[in-house]
Amino acid sequence: MEGLASLRSVPSFTCRPKRSISGTTALRGNSLSFPSSSSVVRAQQMESKDGPSSIASELQKDELKIKEWEVGMFHNEVAAAQGIKIRRRPPTGPPKHYVGPFEFRLENEGNTPRNILEEIIWHKDTEIARWREKKPLHSLLKDLQKAPPVRDFVGALRAANLRTGLPGLIAEVKKASPSRGVLRENFDPVEIAQAYESGGAACLSVLADEKYFQGSYENMVAIRDAGVQKNMQCPLLCKEFIVDAWQIYYARSKGADAILLIAAVLPDLDIFYMIKICKKLKMATLVEVHNEREMDRVLGIEGVEFIGINNRNLETFEVDTSNTKKLLEGKRGEVIRERDIIVVGESGLFTPDDIAYVQEAGVKAVLVGESIVKQSDPKKGVAQLFGRDISL
Repeated sequence: MEGLASLRSVPSFTCRPKRSISGTTALRGNSLSFPSSSSVVRAQQMESKDGPSSIASELQKDELKIKEWEVGMFHNEVAAAQGIKIRRRPPTGPPKHYVGPFEFRLENEGNTPRNILEEIIWHKDTEIARWREKKPLHSLLKDLQKAPPVRDFVGALRAANLRTGLPGLIAEVKKASPSRGVLRENFDPVEIAQAYESGGAACLSVLADEKYFQGSYENMVAIRDAGVQKNMQCPLLCKEFIVDAWQIYYARSKGADAILLIAAVLPDLDIFYMIKICKKLKMATLVEVHNEREMDRVLGIEGVEFIGINNRNLETFEVDTSNTKKLLEGKRGEVIRERDIIVVGESGLFTPDDIAYVQEAGVKAVLVGESIVKQSDPKKGVAQLFGRDISL
C-alpha cells in the first residue's frame, strides 16, 4: 500500500515512462523478466537486415512499450484501490518477446476489454497519444488564443430552471452509440442543434468520439460557428472520454464551454487536477457518477460543483432511473443541497413522467439525447419530453 499511497500524490496523466530503460525489465504480477540476452539476439537479427544504425531505435521502442505497459498496470492498482473497475493500461498487453530466433506475444486475460467502456478507454489512450505527437501542448496553447470566449454553462442551466420551473435541458447532438447503433441517418449537427435551441434547450452536448459514436470535434466547431451567425447562445459540452489533460485544452481550442469527466474511469487526483485546469480556463466540469461509491468519492474531491448521475449500468448497459433517486437520498442529498451543487439526470429519460421523477429526486438539469434526436422534428421532441413548450 505504500507504493499506492505515493502514486496518489501525482495525477496519472502526468506519468510518462522515461526512455532510458535497462536491459532487464521485470513485469509486475507475471513473474516474468526479459533478459538482455534476448535483446542481443534481436540486435543480431536486425543487424543482418538493416545494419547497426536502426538497432538502438528498434530496441528502444520495444523496451518503451514494455515500460508503458508496466506503468499502466501500476495505474490500475491505484484505480482499483478507489473502486474503479475500468483498467487504463495499454490494450495490447506485454509487447512481443524474443527467445532465441523466435518471437511470441504473451497472451492473458488482460489483453481483452471486459466491457464497452473499457474498450473505448483503451482505444482513447492510444488515440490521444497519437494526437499529442501531432499537436504538442505548447502548440495547442497557442490555439487557445484564437478560441471563442467561454460561455457560462452552469449559469445557463440555473437560468433555465428558474425560468421554466423544470430541469434545464442539455440536449445531445448524437448520431450513434455502441448500444443503439445509428440513431439518426440524415444527421445534420447544425440543423439539430438549432432545433434544440429553438425548442428551449439551455445547453448542448456534442459527441466528439468518432469510432464509437460517429461524432467529431468538427461538429462542435460547426455548431459554434453557426451560433455566431444566427445568434445562438447555447453553451457547449464536449462529450468525450477524457483520459488526459491534453484533451481539455484541445476541447477549449475547438470552442467547448464544458467537459465531461467520468468517475468510473479517472482516479480522484486526476479529477481534482483536471477541475483545476478547467477553472483556469473558465470552463465547467461535469463529473459523472454511476453508483453510491463513485458519488461518495466525488463529493470528497475539492472543487466539484457540477455532478451528473448516469442511470445506465456500465457493465450491463441496463437503465434504471431510480438510480438518481437512490444517489440523492439521505446524507448525500444534504451535502449536495448545502454546497448548492447542480445535479444532472442522465439516461433513460423519455417522457414527462421521467422528467418529473428525477426532478422530484433533486436534479436541476437533465442530459437527453436518444429520445429527442430520433424525432423527425427535434424541436417538437423537446416539447414532448417535457409535456409542454419550454421555449417560452
